[in-house]
Amino acid sequence: MDRIIKKKKWTVKKILTIVFAAAFGFFIIYLLFFRDKQSKLYVNKEQLSVAEVKLDRFQEFIPTDGVAYPKTTIYIDAVQGGSVERVFVEDGANLKNGDTILKLANADMELRYMDQETRMYDAINNLQNSKVSFERSKFTRQLDIVNLMAQIDKVKIDFERKQQLHKEAYISEQEFEDAQRDYDLTMKQLSISLELQRLDSVSMVEQTRQIDNSIDRMHNNLALLNKNLQNLFIKSPANGKLSSFSVEIGETTSAGEHLGQIDMMEDGFKLRANIDERYISTVYIGQTAEFDFAGKTYHLEIMKIYTDVTNGSFQVDLQFTGDEPEPKGLKRGQTVQLRLHFSSPRDAVIVKRGGFFQETGGNWIYVVDVSNDFASKRNIRLGRQNTNYYEVMEGLDPGEKVIISSYDAFGSKDKLIFR
Repeated sequence: MDRIIKKKKWTVKKILTIVFAAAFGFFIIYLLFFRDKQSKLYVNKEQLSVAEVKLDRFQEFIPTDGVAYPKTTIYIDAVQGGSVERVFVEDGANLKNGDTILKLANADMELRYMDQETRMYDAINNLQNSKVSFERSKFTRQLDIVNLMAQIDKVKIDFERKQQLHKEAYISEQEFEDAQRDYDLTMKQLSISLELQRLDSVSMVEQTRQIDNSIDRMHNNLALLNKNLQNLFIKSPANGKLSSFSVEIGETTSAGEHLGQIDMMEDGFKLRANIDERYISTVYIGQTAEFDFAGKTYHLEIMKIYTDVTNGSFQVDLQFTGDEPEPKGLKRGQTVQLRLHFSSPRDAVIVKRGGFFQETGGNWIYVVDVSNDFASKRNIRLGRQNTNYYEVMEGLDPGEKVIISSYDAFGSKDKLIFR
């Protein structure tokens, strides 16, 4: 007899179908929600430069070259033009104040000097002759007064005698009046002569003063002419070393032309540095700098700023600070590597400089995972910098490790997996 066979509810095929369907569902969910969507790149760890983020002292500075110059330099210019007749010293000579460096020849100026000198001496002689004439006139006037005084004595004696005789009626009235008239006339002549002498004396004093002043001016002019002639001899204005001097015999120089300079080595050195024009608003008088020389660090400060910008940079002069001695062996024109400070040292989170900055602009960096198996991209913010480190403002903590080598080959991937 037939038997009803019950159909199995869970067949192998059904179970396999459910299993495959569930697996496919889980796979879709994984793809949609749990799969790591970050872009990856496999890299060789040995080819990377890794640095640790630190909390350390940080000081912002920029490197720049400083050239050594004498602190005091006196320029030598040709006061008068002419051709070089003789050179007495060579470039680099140590000179004392007044030493002759070279002699110029200027025939036209010498002829003009001789002509002006002759005319001035003639004028001086004429003025001195006028002064002698004034003296002669003074003595002539005095002689006239002396003669008048002698004549008055005679007239006075004659008048007094005739006055007595007139009282005693020994002479006529007319004879007495003639004597009195002669006496009065002589006294008036004396009064006029004395007044003229006084006026002449006043006038003579003023004219003599003017003549003396004129003679003094002419002597000063002669001295100035002689000084101009002496300017053909170029002399050292101070003790020092002659530099930038390259004059040859027969060469023609113009008035005001720069011939060389005297470096006053005893005053010490200063450094002149070229700084990028981007920093012109942040550089100031008294700003500090330092450089290393012969195993020692020397400190300086800015003493002068040249604000003219040439080829994208401007210049500053720096002097050694305090009583610190200048480095021995430093020579004129020698170049040293300066560190120009823009802040004081302070504690900060820092990361070593590297090629990553060119690709990221300091906006992000690859941070190495604690497992050392991969590195992930992280946004950061950098602040100030110096030649060795960047200051980290946010995004990194001390102790973390980051990749600082160039990112050119990474294509801005989200994760670098080490091989």
